Amino acid sequence: MFITLLIAFLSLIALMIIHEFGHFIIAKKFGVRVEEFGIGYPPRLFGKKFGDTLYSVNLIPLGAFVKIYGEEGDVHDAKSFTNLAIWKRILIVLGGVIAFWVASIIIFSILFGIGASVPVGDQDVAVGTPVAVSIVSVQKGTPAEGAGLKIGDKIIGFNKIVDFQNFVKDNKGKEVTLSITREGKIINITLTPRVDYPVDQGSVGVGLERSANIIQKAPWYLAPIKGTAFTWDVTIKSLQGIFGVFANLFSGKGVPSGAELAGPIGITIFLANAASYGVGFFLYFIGSISVLVAIFNLFPIPALDGGKLVFLILEKVMGKPVPVKWEQILTVVFFILLILMSLIVTVMFDIPRVIDFVNASF
Repeated sequence: MFITLLIAFLSLIALMIIHEFGHFIIAKKFGVRVEEFGIGYPPRLFGKKFGDTLYSVNLIPLGAFVKIYGEEGDVHDAKSFTNLAIWKRILIVLGGVIAFWVASIIIFSILFGIGASVPVGDQDVAVGTPVAVSIVSVQKGTPAEGAGLKIGDKIIGFNKIVDFQNFVKDNKGKEVTLSITREGKIINITLTPRVDYPVDQGSVGVGLERSANIIQKAPWYLAPIKGTAFTWDVTIKSLQGIFGVFANLFSGKGVPSGAELAGPIGITIFLANAASYGVGFFLYFIGSISVLVAIFNLFPIPALDGGKLVFLILEKVMGKPVPVKWEQILTVVFFILLILMSLIVTVMFDIPRVIDFVNASF
C-alpha cells in the first residue's frame, strides 16, 4: 500500500514539475530571467545556481514553482517579464497548461504503444469491443472477502455491471460459483450472496467497474497520432463534463450523479487505486488528470494561469496594465479561497476515501 501511494504521490508531483517547466522553458526562450525553479515549496532545503537561475529543492513536497523576474511587479529592463510584448507574456502564462497537454499526448501515445483497458459506461463501447466487469473494492466482513475475491479480479460471463447485480439479486441466500481472471489465470470462487446486509455494503460486498479494451495496441509510428487524437477526445469530454457540473449547480440540481469532488489527497487515492489495475490503467488515469488540471488552470480565477491571462487581456484592452497592487490583492484573496475550498473538500470527501483505502488494504 505504501509503495502504491508513494508512486501516485510522486506522479502528481511530476505533473506539477512539468507544468512549471512549461512556464520556465518559454520564459527562457524569450530571454526572460528565471530567478528560481523550485521543486516543493519553501523553506528551502538546498539549491544550486546555474547562470541566472537557482534550482532548489524545498521542504513542503506539494508541487513546484518558477519565479520569473518582473512577473509580480512593474519592472522594466531587458530580462524582465513586464518588458515583453503582451503576446509573449501570454505564451509564457500558457506554457504551463500547454505542458499538461503535451504530457497527456506523450502518456496516451505510450498507452497506444502497449494497449490498455479503461473504465467505461454501458453506452460507451462499440459492438465487438472486449468488455469486462472488474472488482475495484472488497469490503471487510462480507461474502466477497470470505471467498477471497481481490481488487483487480475480472468476473467472467458479465459484460455489464447491471447483469451481475441482477444475477446476485436472483441468487440471494444461494451458493454460487463465480469464474474470475486474476493475473492471466482463471479461478473459480464460491460464495453465498447475503439476504440481509448493511445498506452501504450490498449483498456480496464488492465495488465494481466496467472496463473495455478501447485503447488497442498500435504500431509505434501510429501511436503518437492516436495519442494526440485521444487527448483531444478526452479534452472535449472533460469540457462537456465540467459544463454539465456547472449547469446543474446553477440550475439548483446540485452535483450530477457520478461526479465526484476531490482534492490533492483524493486524487492521490484515485491514482493509487488505478495502479492496482496495472500500468495501462494507471497511465490512462494520470493522462486524464493532466487534461483536467490543464482545463482547471485556464479558469479565469486570480492565482491560476487563467486569471493571469485575464489581467493581460485587460491590459491589452485598456492600453495599460492593471495596477500591481490590485492584481496582488486579488491573487492573494483567491489563493486563500482556493486553499479553503481544498481544505473543505479534503475534510468532507478525501479523508473518508483515505479511511476506505486503508481499510481495504489491511
